[in-house]
Amino acid sequence: MNCPKCSSEKKIKSGFAKGRQRYKCKDCGYNYTVELKPAAKPDSIKKQALRLYLEGSGFRSIGRLLGVGNVSVLNRIRKFGKETRELNFESKETETVEVDEMHSCTGSKKLLSDMDCR
Repeated sequence: MNCPKCSSEKKIKSGFAKGRQRYKCKDCGYNYTVELKPAAKPDSIKKQALRLYLEGSGFRSIGRLLGVGNVSVLNRIRKFGKETRELNFESKETETVEVDEMHSCTGSKKLLSDMDCR
C-alpha cells in the first residue's frame, strides 16, 4: 500500500473519511484512502452495460437489468465515448480511398408518351 502520488511507503494514519481509514504520506503530504468503495461495480458489469447499449437498450432498462443507476450507465458510456475519441485522434495517418460512381433509382421511371425512346 504505497502513496498513489509519489509511490512512497512512508505513511501515517490520518483519521477516517466516510467510515474508511485515511492515510497521509510523510514524503509528499498527500492524503488518500486505499480501500475500494463497496458500491464500486466490477469492470465486467461496466462492459456488459456498454454491450447492452450498443445492442440498442436504453439507459433505464440497462440500469434495471444490472442493478445500477441509469445515470451511472450514462456516465460510463460517455466516458467510453471520450476515450475512443481520444484514440482516434492519436493516429494521424491517412489512407487513400478510391470511390467509384454508383447510381440507384428509388422509384419507377415513367416514359413520356411524346418522347420516342427507341
